[in-house]
Amino acid sequence: MATAQQPAAPSAHPSVRPTVHQGVPPLRAAQGNSFLWHKLHSLLGVIPIGAFLIEHLLSNFEALKGPVAYGAQVKFLNSLPLVRVLEWVFIFLPILYHGLYGVYIWLRGKSNIVYYPWAGNWMYTAQRYTGLIAILYIGQHVIRQRFMGVSLPEHPYAAFAKVQQELANPWMVAVYVIAMIAICWHFAYGIWLFAAKWGITPGATARKRFGYVCAALGVVLAVMGLASIWAFVGGKYPNTPEDLKPAVSLMIAPPVEKVTHA
Repeated sequence: MATAQQPAAPSAHPSVRPTVHQGVPPLRAAQGNSFLWHKLHSLLGVIPIGAFLIEHLLSNFEALKGPVAYGAQVKFLNSLPLVRVLEWVFIFLPILYHGLYGVYIWLRGKSNIVYYPWAGNWMYTAQRYTGLIAILYIGQHVIRQRFMGVSLPEHPYAAFAKVQQELANPWMVAVYVIAMIAICWHFAYGIWLFAAKWGITPGATARKRFGYVCAALGVVLAVMGLASIWAFVGGKYPNTPEDLKPAVSLMIAPPVEKVTHA
């Protein structure tokens, strides 16, 4: 016959009392600094980083029109009022925070695609790895294109040649292609996560339908990005000179031929 386990008897000495440890207060939704940092991380991924990504892809798409059109787009962007303030406040600092905090979330999170190969787990893993690819690529891209070599803000018409020279290396072409696909995937799935976390798509049906929209957006952006890469390596504009100013000046004010009278 089984017997119930009796609780331990209290100490016979009245001065000795059992130690009672204070409990941990329960975590509640929408409370704590971690919740706010997560919300900020999610928001910055869409605004302004997502908006900048779309603008950047549209600007790079101008490369399909040729070196002069691409240089004109670079010149226009660098002529915006307070462009350097906008660059740091709405591009560099948000990307830095989003990237570093994303790595922090990744290190604290856990995924197990071996024992739990569900779609959500694969998405979680892919989102983390594409984010790592994105932050590494963006870091080297900004350093090489913005702060090394010819200064594009002062020489915008050298932009096409600068990118073309970098992509003359087949390894860099592979880096650009992989990074473009990873960034577009990361952004498209990030929008889906943003809508779910912020309550924009309540319910499984709404999330499923919005998932198709995000997937289509990711494919369109990836195609645009890959087409822009092809504009630099496709051979239509080989050996673009670094200084396009004479060609631009000729297009704006063509020389006037002298007319001689008999």
